[in-house]
Amino acid sequence: MKKMTIGLLLLGAVCTVNAQKINLGKAVGVVSKGAKAFTFTNEDAIKLSKESVDYMDKNNQVAGPKDPYTIRLNKLFAKHKSQDGLTLNYKVYKVKDINAFACADGSVRVFSSLMDIMTDDELLAVIGHEIGHVKNQDTKDAMKSAYLKAAALDAASSASATVSTLNESQVGKMANAFLDASHSKKQESEADTYSYDFMKANNYNVVGAYRAFKKLALLSEGSTQSGFEKMFNSHPDSEKRAQAVKKRAEKDGLWKDPGTVTLPKTKLTS
Repeated sequence: MKKMTIGLLLLGAVCTVNAQKINLGKAVGVVSKGAKAFTFTNEDAIKLSKESVDYMDKNNQVAGPKDPYTIRLNKLFAKHKSQDGLTLNYKVYKVKDINAFACADGSVRVFSSLMDIMTDDELLAVIGHEIGHVKNQDTKDAMKSAYLKAAALDAASSASATVSTLNESQVGKMANAFLDASHSKKQESEADTYSYDFMKANNYNVVGAYRAFKKLALLSEGSTQSGFEKMFNSHPDSEKRAQAVKKRAEKDGLWKDPGTVTLPKTKLTS
């Protein structure tokens, strides 16, 4: 069985945990019967997201309830299971890939290696950004695009088409396409705004968003479309976005200079 995996980034001691790359495995039958390709509703996106995430949960190492990663994530987000009209559920994948994603069904998945390099405030900002994509229904657009790519359909040819089941190769393509989705500049800007407002409304340190973007910028320096860059195509111009956060925080009187932002040499989750 061929394993489908998403990009990989090693950060020396930061990622020397016994984790695996995210595994999409064999996912025949994940996609619901009768999902329409052209008239793709939010309900379609929610159903496809839930079934796909449920399958990925079964095929990846999910941190257990007493795991330090789960304990830390719950401490940060326990009060945000209902957020802005959304019902959210959170889990940690113990994988070497550095990423986090949220789906239309409210599933939020955070990768352990991301938690190893981000402080609490930085994680709040990153996950707040992903929640923003769900609230703004950007994840519906991403799932539709991934579904169409996986089924080898386009809007012109699929107006009356339905796909009863995607085969293993197609499901792998859909999952890869979704996790590698690039949002528009407008969608990214709106998700950034949502994240900042989320931090501000909950009295979190908004400078965490600045530091998170600075770390993403540091990770991508000198890379040539590495696994990290590919996974964070949806977060381009990290340095510019860090400066945008700083400008807004200064305007709001919330800016506190964090000094030089660097990547940690040891894991931040223990």
